[in-house]
Amino acid sequence: MLSRTADNLFWMGRYMERADATARLIEMGYRMAMLPGSNEMDEWRSVAAASGSAPDIAEAKMLKPGEVVGRLLLDPENPSSIRSCLNSARANGRAIRTALTQDMWEALNDGWRQLGQMDADTALKNLPSLLEWAKNRTAAFRGATEGSLLRNDGYYFLRMGGLIERADMTLRLLDVKYYVLLPETDVVGGGRDYHQWTSVLRATSALRAYHHVYKGDYTPWGIADFLILNAIFPRSISFCYRSIQHYLDEVARLYGERHECQSIAREMVDRLDGLGIEQLFQAGLHEFVSDAIDTTRRLSGEISKAYHF
Repeated sequence: MLSRTADNLFWMGRYMERADATARLIEMGYRMAMLPGSNEMDEWRSVAAASGSAPDIAEAKMLKPGEVVGRLLLDPENPSSIRSCLNSARANGRAIRTALTQDMWEALNDGWRQLGQMDADTALKNLPSLLEWAKNRTAAFRGATEGSLLRNDGYYFLRMGGLIERADMTLRLLDVKYYVLLPETDVVGGGRDYHQWTSVLRATSALRAYHHVYKGDYTPWGIADFLILNAIFPRSISFCYRSIQHYLDEVARLYGERHECQSIAREMVDRLDGLGIEQLFQAGLHEFVSDAIDTTRRLSGEISKAYHF
């Protein structure tokens, strides 16, 4: 495969996953801000911080929901806004049109101009329907990929991009929710936590799956265990890294050579396998998450370096 094709597929996977994750993140803030007794400014601040692309908004003294929605949903200058992600994914698809199936291209192309002429006030008034539209677009692309694309190196690069983006968002969401909204360990476990922690599960589409495993026992320890160490939940760090390792091994088998990226993924999987949730909290959740974010960023760079894009 040409490195240019691998590059476009990898980043197409990242952009589509980022659009989906950002839609879920905004939806989380919108739900939480409407709860009685919630601090609306803090809820939207946490959304801006977790996105990683609006640090100036997250640190501002005064914050308006329209500013966050405008930056994360519509802003063409923000490469991580939903509008920019969908446009960039489509541009990547156009560059390698013959590497995509017809179903994939139609999923990328359908309604891609919808956010182009919209302002923040209009978006805020229609936010639930817009977020649902964005999630449906990414779900349609994911379904088209799973149902029509050959399981070859193109599929592996596309999936690796999405999984790296998914792991990164789950890690940043955990970090922000634990250390921005619940900064003191002595407040963890109170009634205020329930909505905060279930909002994390909603943002990662994990609420029902978590209930199936933990029977509604919503605690920081259980949720951190589920989102970091559970090997069968598709948005957990363990699942993402196991899948990345699998795809990297498949690429190495196809190309007949291994690189540093394979070692990074294997070491992370081994590290996660050796961790218990008590050990994780004793060592520091923030420290683990920060290190895992750095590892994920380094892994992405090493994949690009190994395959020349």
